[in-house]
Amino acid sequence: MAAIATTYFEAGRSWGARIAERNAELMAQQAERRRRARTPEFFVARSFDNSRLIKAADPVRMQEMRVFSAAVAVLFSLIMIYGLQHFYAIESSYHVESEKQVLEQLHEENRQLRLSKAELTEPGRIDQMARHLGLAVPQPGQVVYPGVTPDAGAPALAQMVSPAPKNGF
Repeated sequence: MAAIATTYFEAGRSWGARIAERNAELMAQQAERRRRARTPEFFVARSFDNSRLIKAADPVRMQEMRVFSAAVAVLFSLIMIYGLQHFYAIESSYHVESEKQVLEQLHEENRQLRLSKAELTEPGRIDQMARHLGLAVPQPGQVVYPGVTPDAGAPALAQMVSPAPKNGF
């Protein structure tokens, strides 16, 4: 009889609302109890014997896997070729840039050498160094010009004459 008795406040609510409220109270109490004590867990080991099972061959699936594998292999090959070409292009550009720097250095060195050659072969500088070393202007007859036959009575420098060929060769 106590379950049927209702209070003044409960008179306006339906049975469904009262049941839902009671269930919410019970769930809250149950959650509170769970927080205090841990629920033990049990693990049961099961062994399955799959030795009698035989995998059936699926030719459609095998064909799909072959096509997929071939597509992946072709895609991988194309990516690798692209990568190799890309890295080769980068390496070549570095090589070209270093060769340009070397060429620029060689041009600068060549310019410096031409300047020093022009400075060293300046006739006024050569004349001044010769006078400093005690050299004088050559006297007439001291200068021998190549290609000109000297006088028979004039002193001559030693000359090498090539031997005559044997047997006309």
